[in-house]
Amino acid sequence: MPETFDLVLKGGTVVNHDGVGQRDIGVRKGRIAALGAFPAEAGGEVIDCTGLHILPGVIDTQVHFREPGLEQKEDLETGSRAAALGGVTAVFEMPNTRPTTTSADALADKVRRARHRMFCDFAFYVGATHDNVNDIPELERLEGSAGIKVFVGSSTGDLLVEDEPTLDRIIATIRRRAAFHAEDEARLRERAGLRRPGDPSSHPEWRDEIAALTATQRIVRLAEKHGRRIHILHVSTAEEVAFIAEHKEWASVEVTPHHLTLVAPDCYLRLGTYAQMNPPVRDERHRSTLWSALSAGIVDVLGSDHAPHTRDEKEHPYPQSHSGMTGVQTLVPIMLDHVNAGRLSLERFVDLTSHGPQRLFGIRNKGRIAVGYDADLTIVDLKRQQTIENSMIASRCGWTPYDGVTVTGWPIGTFVRGHRVMWEGEVIGTGKGEPIRFYEAS
Repeated sequence: MPETFDLVLKGGTVVNHDGVGQRDIGVRKGRIAALGAFPAEAGGEVIDCTGLHILPGVIDTQVHFREPGLEQKEDLETGSRAAALGGVTAVFEMPNTRPTTTSADALADKVRRARHRMFCDFAFYVGATHDNVNDIPELERLEGSAGIKVFVGSSTGDLLVEDEPTLDRIIATIRRRAAFHAEDEARLRERAGLRRPGDPSSHPEWRDEIAALTATQRIVRLAEKHGRRIHILHVSTAEEVAFIAEHKEWASVEVTPHHLTLVAPDCYLRLGTYAQMNPPVRDERHRSTLWSALSAGIVDVLGSDHAPHTRDEKEHPYPQSHSGMTGVQTLVPIMLDHVNAGRLSLERFVDLTSHGPQRLFGIRNKGRIAVGYDADLTIVDLKRQQTIENSMIASRCGWTPYDGVTVTGWPIGTFVRGHRVMWEGEVIGTGKGEPIRFYEAS
């Protein structure tokens, strides 16, 4: 009797831990049941993937979906819809909402809002504060917790922790890998006068490379002191790369597509405040060093740092304009365009967006195309040329810094635990998102 599956993906080129090759994927009860060659009658549903590449589901480990409290920018439904359209199957969402996600009750509220409403699977970072340090061991282990996030430099929201005694206590207490926004707040205050009204190109002069390096050095020093794993988000400077390359034992590195793709001063001339983010997009010296770090394996993961703001908020005159840009929907096509341009291999892209997140954060049953794993799959057409347009963006704010950019490589399908949630630019059905499970959580 031939083996039968709920779903068979036929004829696609599978990219997984043992290389790249044509295989069928059999899915049963939301998990990968077999890899091989199967007759069409073996599947209750059969999808022809001839000419397409099937990747492990893309995991975006830094997004801001703004709910609760800031739903005029984004909410969990619209943000996850954008993720699904972009081929993203799971996200880690950030705590700078209103109220902030700093307690067990606030985390449980987010999980309740997200379950079977979001179109992708999810975990939520819990923000560390001066007041919840003693609760960290519990907060790290709760359902839906991605771990602890610390804002060492100020950004959107009010979760700043800049004093060393509190940072020392936080890092001494963590057991899972914690994530850090690393900019030195004292230096930002000292240099605030360098901001030129109406000139967003002064943003990287204010939030300079020394501000980033100083904060990163302090975090790494404390991590080494206590033997704790830390994750530096959106690394943007050549100086940080050189330092972290010598301190990889406890530190991991994220870079964003924005810092790899946009470059100053061009981006500020073209996009104005729509290019403004924290830490800033910098000049070619920094961008080229980030690419070298990616090639050398210093970079561990890609995160979009999807941080939507309304057009009105972005169009305030600098520096009253808000920092942040959309990215979850464009992460895959922008990076596939880099793959096609020869800047990284498809296998390295998969390592940065699937294997890497699973490995760093101890995600259960995701990040690989392998029997027994969740059938989270990102299906892409490496040859499709498409122009990104604001009208495509599902995020509530409705804009992208890549409006008008033509890319080669496009997400065709998104599967989450065997559910087809997107195909050919159409989100299908209702949200079925569930909390991501971790080895080090309850």
